Formats: sequence, structure tokens, C-alpha cells
Amino acid sequence: MALTLHVNGRAHEIRVSANTTLLQALRDLGYTDVKNGCEIGECGACAVLLNGRAVNSCMVLAAQADGATILTNAGLGTMKNPHPIQEAFADAGAVQCGYCTPGMVVSTKALLDRNPDPTEQEIRDALSGNLCRCTGYAQIIEAVKLAASSLQGKEDGREADPSERLRVSDDVATGGEHS
Repeated sequence: MALTLHVNGRAHEIRVSANTTLLQALRDLGYTDVKNGCEIGECGACAVLLNGRAVNSCMVLAAQADGATILTNAGLGTMKNPHPIQEAFADAGAVQCGYCTPGMVVSTKALLDRNPDPTEQEIRDALSGNLCRCTGYAQIIEAVKLAASSLQGKEDGREADPSERLRVSDDVATGGEHS
């Protein structure tokens, strides 16, 4: 089947089988910041914003995203102009191996878009679908608080210029060098 995926401001015309997941389609398109973790919706490493809502892309069929707006971690900022959430994760030391980071950043963006001043419990609830095996979550919670503070009173809404998109090898902002 033919579909159009609008990813990080770019339209992609693709052909997929009916059972292709959004995760598979995004990875095939080269969006390696969308990590292939568990493939059963448990780890959150593949989280993307689908029409502004955080979803595990392994649990969405590509056909369900036809025509939708998809934002990945790499679409939030560039190495020269990182998004405040990406900066906060780096500043708080919330990145260790980096594998979970893109999903954490996307889930944080969804949270702060709907609740710019969350409590610690609201942060924990919002990130409960994202697993990290390295940090113990203290630095991640701190990063979300730092990002919330940074974004307070500012209208953010910016997205990266497609010509400046982050590549998987572009350090912690994309979640390390794992693919």
C-alpha cells in the first residue's frame, strides 16, 4: 500500500505491506533516532509524536500514520540549535548509553506541551512507559524539571530545519551512536 508520512517536516511517499509498523517504516527511511527496543510497546525507545501525541511506534501500523504529522527526537533541534529539552537532558546528566534518550525526550515534549509545570509525580507518570537501564531515573526527572523551567513563559514550537537534521552519530542529542 502507498502512504505519505510527514516526518520532521519532510513528506515521504512510501510503499509498505499492511502489517508494517510505523517503527519499521521510520527505520527504513533512516530515522535511526527511533530506537528498536522491545517491539511490544513496553520500553518507549521508539516513542514519536504522532499528531502531537506520544506513541510507541512499534504499536502503530504505518498505515495508521498515513498523512499524519510525525516528530522524532531528531526533528526537535540540531546540534547547533538543540531544543531546550535536549539541552536539559545533557545538562542534567540524564544520558548514559543514550539508547532510551530519544524516547524520553519525545515523551518529555508531549508532557510539557500539555502541562508546562508538572509535579514530580506527573513527570514520573508521563515517563512510566519509558525504560532506562542506566541512570536510575533521578537525572531524567531532574532533566524534565530543568526543561520545564527553561521553557516556562516561552513559546517554543520551533522545529529544526530539515537540512540540519541530526544524524544518529551526532552525539547525545540523538541518543548516542546506537542504531
